[in-house]
Amino acid sequence: MDKGKVLAVCTSKRKGTQKTEVPAVKLIPGFGIEGDAHAGNWHRQVSLLALEKIEAFRSRGADVPFGAFGENVVVEGFDLSTLPVGTRFRIGAVLLELTQIGKECHSHCAIYHQVGDCIMPREGVFTVVLEGGVIRPGDEIELIEADPCRPFTAAWITLSDKGAAGEREDKSGPLIGEILTEAGYKVVEGLLLPDGVEPLKKQLIRLADQRQVNVVFTTGGTGLSPRDLTPEATAAVCDRMTPGIAEAIRAYSMTKTQTAMLSRAAAGMRKQTLIINLPGSPKAVRECLEFVLPPLNHGLKIMLGRDGECAG
Repeated sequence: MDKGKVLAVCTSKRKGTQKTEVPAVKLIPGFGIEGDAHAGNWHRQVSLLALEKIEAFRSRGADVPFGAFGENVVVEGFDLSTLPVGTRFRIGAVLLELTQIGKECHSHCAIYHQVGDCIMPREGVFTVVLEGGVIRPGDEIELIEADPCRPFTAAWITLSDKGAAGEREDKSGPLIGEILTEAGYKVVEGLLLPDGVEPLKKQLIRLADQRQVNVVFTTGGTGLSPRDLTPEATAAVCDRMTPGIAEAIRAYSMTKTQTAMLSRAAAGMRKQTLIINLPGSPKAVRECLEFVLPPLNHGLKIMLGRDGECAG
């Protein structure tokens, strides 16, 4: 196991501002750092940034203190942005789990406005607190590799103009989450978006690249109307298509209703994330998932290189 060191711990009262070095921080399981603006019930509770990346930024002539990029913990010894989601960090009694690599910068932080750049979106990583305790500068960090037998992670995205506008209740997306949870998946996100290409592309890229979700299911937007563009968005972000999945779902759905022939649903891979389009109705979602989930388990193991590593 690799080991590193904590160089600084930092907090802030408000999001979007520089954090300030403090002598120590108290971490609360499932919440984050006590008194820090980024603490809460979400997947980005504690942020880490490598000293080496800060020093490289300083070498360009920028005099930035620890905490300037909004990082909670400055560490030495790891190239954090190359680690896979699921990696854990043991710091004394504290146990953190990596949940996201980098982030999108919406309005730009204070340091960006000062010097025109920020390394946090590219080099920072985010974690959740599994076990709490106190962290201080000088503490040793032990890197624990991601468990290859951990549950598959999943996310769902509903595409619906009326649903996104609040004019129709989304029943299909939450149903996907329920079925996947019952099947043993760890469902990390669920989203409701309007139909169209760009919003869906943006979220698929984020879920694949930053969150490294193993499988993303979409529901809706696969038909013949001008706004049904889910297959186009899926194909635009994928490195490789997996036509057999979409073809098999369509063939199975044809045994339920002839209108399944009108589906343009697609499936493909972006890096190590499998993206699968499902129909829009809750009934069809349930039927298709019951059909596709048994063989999907084997496919995900092959994609992630886990085949033969875990029993069962």
